[in-house]
Amino acid sequence: MPSSPAVSATFGGANSFHWNLIDDFRQMWSFAFFQHGFEAGTVVAVVAGVIGYFVVLRRSAFAGHALSHIGFAGAAGAVVLGLDPLWGLLVLCLGAGGVIGALGQRLRGRDTVIGIVLAFSLGLGALFLSLYHGNDANEAVSILFGEILGVSTGDVILTLAIGAVTLALICFMFRPLLFASVDEGVAEARRVPVRLLSIAFMMTLALAVAVAVQVVGVLLIFALLVTPAAIAERVTRRPGRAIVVSVGVALFSTWLGLAISWYSNYPVSFFIVTIAFVLYLFVRVVPVIGGFRRRALPVSGPR
Repeated sequence: MPSSPAVSATFGGANSFHWNLIDDFRQMWSFAFFQHGFEAGTVVAVVAGVIGYFVVLRRSAFAGHALSHIGFAGAAGAVVLGLDPLWGLLVLCLGAGGVIGALGQRLRGRDTVIGIVLAFSLGLGALFLSLYHGNDANEAVSILFGEILGVSTGDVILTLAIGAVTLALICFMFRPLLFASVDEGVAEARRVPVRLLSIAFMMTLALAVAVAVQVVGVLLIFALLVTPAAIAERVTRRPGRAIVVSVGVALFSTWLGLAISWYSNYPVSFFIVTIAFVLYLFVRVVPVIGGFRRRALPVSGPR
């Protein structure tokens, strides 16, 4: 499958590699769909890098994975109704995020609640797909695997708006969320609204998932939501530095994946997830890198 229908229609195949990378970049940047891809990818990478840190810290990787699949059911429902799939994805993700946050506050019961909500939403997805009588499967494929080079100017603006809201929410609840994520019991004893934070975080994660789906798709959501943050967690335990590293890895993976796709007909999402995975293996295998992370996160809450 080509990396994008727009690429295939424009070039009719992959571009040849030249050592003059500046000229290649100028040619690449002359096409609007590549500009839109870099713009949307940058926003998604920053959002995913920031919220991904809390996903790893709160052990909510399964929640992010489940929300992406739940969102697919919403997108399928929107397609049946003739609406933009992103709106259906947003609505169902937000609803499911609120339910998971309210019913699965503690780690012990969270996975069970997530599994129940996920099973119900997958049933809805199967129903919606059976109701869809169209012949064009491109929308479903783009939701599953991402189509970053297929985003329009309107998609970029919408992605920027949702990303800004997501980052604003994280900034607003950063300190209490960090406290509750490190030691939920102590935070609750100090009257931090742990349940409210759980609901707010899961709904914020739902927004991030809805945005990231455009880049890596439902099936590869871990690439940007979990892998960069997992790398950062092995490099440093300081929250500020970890978020910076997570965002940096997400940006590097996205930008390099887009650049490589210029020379290939393979999906951009494949390159993004592969780069992130290789970097994760690197910090796991190389002892020198792993040795830089020995400063423990304070458990008494942020000061």
